[in-house]
Amino acid sequence: MKSINKLDLAGTKAKGQRPYFLEDKQTEQVMSLVMVLAMELSVARERTATLECLLEEKGVLTRDEINAYSPNKTEVAKRSADTQEFLVRLTRILQQDKEEMQNGDPTMQEVQDELVKTS
Repeated sequence: MKSINKLDLAGTKAKGQRPYFLEDKQTEQVMSLVMVLAMELSVARERTATLECLLEEKGVLTRDEINAYSPNKTEVAKRSADTQEFLVRLTRILQQDKEEMQNGDPTMQEVQDELVKTS
């Protein structure tokens, strides 16, 4: 079975240019980045709180022990890879915009006009 590279997949997009709904394209890009961050942070905070509660309730670790934890080299490398993957997902909208400009992808209006002509 072929191995899937998550970093490569994180930047994939549909054909054609991305539709924008706000008046300013850059404002929409910033809003997209902020929303990705907000979603990621919300999930991370909920999972962290759950894990800390479970560890403390079961007497496995105290919150002080959790706060004092220092990862080993293997864990640091794993976290670094996870961070890189996250940053690719976060900045995906900017990368896709760059690719659209380089590829000369048609705008959504051009795609719609072409579909109307062929119907």
